[in-house]
Amino acid sequence: MKNNPYLERIFNGLIKENPVLVLMLGMCPALAVSTKAMNGIGMGVSTLAVLVLSNLVISLLRKVIPDDVRLPAYIVIVASLVTVTELLIEAYLPAVYEELGIYIPLIVVNCIILGRAEAYANKNTPGLAVMDGIGMGVGFMIALTVVGLIREFLGAGTAFNVQVIPKTVEPIAIFVQSPGAFLVFAFVIMVMNAIGIKTRQRKLVESNGCNGLCGACQLDCDNRTEESKEAAQ
Repeated sequence: MKNNPYLERIFNGLIKENPVLVLMLGMCPALAVSTKAMNGIGMGVSTLAVLVLSNLVISLLRKVIPDDVRLPAYIVIVASLVTVTELLIEAYLPAVYEELGIYIPLIVVNCIILGRAEAYANKNTPGLAVMDGIGMGVGFMIALTVVGLIREFLGAGTAFNVQVIPKTVEPIAIFVQSPGAFLVFAFVIMVMNAIGIKTRQRKLVESNGCNGLCGACQLDCDNRTEESKEAAQ
C-alpha cells in the first residue's frame, strides 16, 4: 500500500481519514439524509461525482489559479459541477431528487469538497487528486449507507426499501428521527475509535516491549515519557 500512492489515497479515504466517521466532515447532510440506505447511496454517489471532478479540474488548474482568488475559484468550479449533477438527477432519477431535496445543491458548501480541494488537489497531480476524490467519496458514501441501513432497519423494519421485519413488530421510530441519527452515528464512530485505540495500544506495546501487558507497563511508559520531556528541556 505504501509503495502505491494511488491505492494509498483510496485506503486513506475509506479507513484512515474517512470524512464522516474519522474527520467528522459533512455531518449536516450525513445526519439529514441517512434515514434510508438508498438515500445514503444517492447522496454518496452525487458527492463522489462532484468530488472526483472538482479535484481533477482544480488539480489541472492549480498552476493557473492565483492564490488570492483560489477559494472563490474553487466555489465556482464546484457550484458548476453541482448544478450539472442536480439537473441530471432531477431529469433521470426524480425519486432520488425528491428524497434528497435541498441537500443536493448544498454539496457546493460541503466542507469535504472544499477541504480536499485546498488540502490535496491544489498541491498534487491530477491522477493522485482523482484517486483522493474516489477514496473520500466512496468513504463518504459507505458511511452514509451503513448508517442509513441501520436507521432504516431499526426505525422502519426495512432494508433498501424491502420489508425485513414483519409489520406486526413495532419498529423503533426514533431511529428515523433526528435523535436516532445522532445515536447511530455515535455508535458507529465509537466502534471506529475503539479499533483505532486498540491499534495504537498495540504499537505502543510492541515499541516498548511490554509483552502484551498494557496495564502492567503503563506506569513505565508514563515514566519514559516524563524522562523524555525532561531530557528535551
